[in-house]
Formats: sequence, C-alpha cells, structure tokens
Amino acid sequence: MKVTEHLKSAKKTLFSIEILPPLKGKSIQSIYDGIDPLMEFNPAFIDVTYHREEYVYKKREGGYLEKVSIRKRPGTVGICAALINKYGIDAVPHIICGGFTREETENALIDLQFLGIDNVLALRGDSIKTEPAFVPEPGGHEFAIDLVKQINAMNHGGYLYDDMQDVAPTKFCIGVAGYPEKHFEAPNMFSDLKQLKAKVDAGADYVVTQMFFDNQKFFDFVKLCRKAGISVPIIPGLKILTGKKQIITLPKIFHIDIPHAFYEELEKCKDDNAVREAGIRWCIQQCKELIASNVPCLHFYTMGNSEVTRRVAEKIF
Repeated sequence: MKVTEHLKSAKKTLFSIEILPPLKGKSIQSIYDGIDPLMEFNPAFIDVTYHREEYVYKKREGGYLEKVSIRKRPGTVGICAALINKYGIDAVPHIICGGFTREETENALIDLQFLGIDNVLALRGDSIKTEPAFVPEPGGHEFAIDLVKQINAMNHGGYLYDDMQDVAPTKFCIGVAGYPEKHFEAPNMFSDLKQLKAKVDAGADYVVTQMFFDNQKFFDFVKLCRKAGISVPIIPGLKILTGKKQIITLPKIFHIDIPHAFYEELEKCKDDNAVREAGIRWCIQQCKELIASNVPCLHFYTMGNSEVTRRVAEKIF
C-alpha cells in the first residue's frame, strides 16, 4: 500500500518510524528487537535508511595504496524484504544519488518492484567523510530532483534504454525531504522552497521533513509550502533528544535550532538520564500540538532507540 493511500484513508494522525540498518556483522534480529516494542502502535510504514560504503586508503608494502572498506551496513533492499515478510508492513527504502550510477539505480528499483515494494524516499544523500562536499558518482545523479525524474519516468514505462521491449511501468509512490529550517546548502528559504516545488512537479507524492524541535517552524514551513503551490502531504519528522552530547551535535550535524525554552530546561539537566526525560517530555508536547493541528502522520527518527519512542507513543497513540 502506498504511503499516500495510508494518509488518505486514515481517520486520525498516523504513526511511522525510520530505522537504521545494523552495522556489518550484526544480525537482522537487532532490527527486529528495535521494532517489536513499537508494533503495538500500528506503524503505517517503516522507512529504512541507506548508508554509503566508506573507504580509507592504506599504504601497503612497496608504497602503493589499497582502497579498504571501513564501514558498510547491510543492504536496504534486503532489510525491506525481511520487514515485509515478518511484519506484513509497508517498508520505504531510501534511494540516494551518492554512490550509484543511473543504471544501478534502475536495477535497484527493478528489484524493489519484484519484491512488491511500491514506496521509495528519494534523496541526494550526504557527502562521505573524505569529501568536503557531495560528489556524484560518475554516471549518477547530482541532485534529488534528477532521481525523482528517473523514478517517475519508470512509473510511466520509461527505462534508460529505449530498445527494451514490453517493459512494465513501475508504481512507486515517491517521497522527498523537506527542511523547515532550510537545507544548509540553500542560500535562503525561498530558493529551498523553489527546489522542493520542482521535486513535487517532477513527480514527488509527499514530503517528510527533517527533524525539528520548534513546532512553529514546521507550521510556518507548511504555510510557505502551500503558498508556493506545494499541495502534497507534508509529514513532520521528529527526533527525541536523549543525551547531553546531542545538545551540541544535533544542531551542528542537522543544522537545526533548539528552542530557548527547551534549552533552558536542558541546561538544568545534570546527566544523560535527565536529558532523556526532558527530551521525552518535550517530544510528547510537540506531538500533542501537531496532532491538534491535524498533521497526517508523526514520523519518528528512532536511531535504533525504540524505548524512548515507545514512551512517547504510549502517551500519544
């Protein structure tokens, strides 16, 4: 079932989550252990992120350099298939530009179609740590809009090679990212909204936002989107702050603000446990306000921590 179909048929605000694939060497059980405590809240769908393989160059005998993989997470496609098989739930794989040629993207989408997966979240993806800025794969896409265009073309039977015979159109529901506090690379909010509108015009069916801690910024973002002619559903993305380190790292990594009232509360916390409790209280407050404004779905970035998500969900759903 497509994400947009879930949203259209819902009689109340839905619950959904995003999970990270485990690091190399971990079993699929680690994924199940993070999802099982949340199944009582009937998540409408589960997003599965994709993480590019990372490399370093190690100097070997004779002076030559060898490219060595240092970080690799199991494939998103396989994890989505496992989730569908175990839970009978709709899985939404992240499809990114970085690290893929257009041909590899097409092949991945064909695999997803064969598995009966009809939702994807199309993202540019982040740069790898050894690059100061995002560098597209040779023969790949530079921007998320180009990825959206390729997926939408396949939805209309358009594959890369015109000589293919009797091709079957795909039926992907395409999600894209939105940024209530502006993408950090955009010069201003106007230009960022212009890019988002272009992605929707290219075939995106819904928007899921970057995490935020200030609901007013989300409400303002939605108003600006509607004014710009973006009429597709907009799903708020939420993260529960769980430790003192995140007070610094989350704004730095994701280019977001922590509201003054929340920060004052966090300043009083003496340890991670106190921060986690404050984060849970703040997120519950966010959720109640968002539900009162009739958002279609609350999407939680669990980051592998199902316990805090469960504690919020049991107060909301």
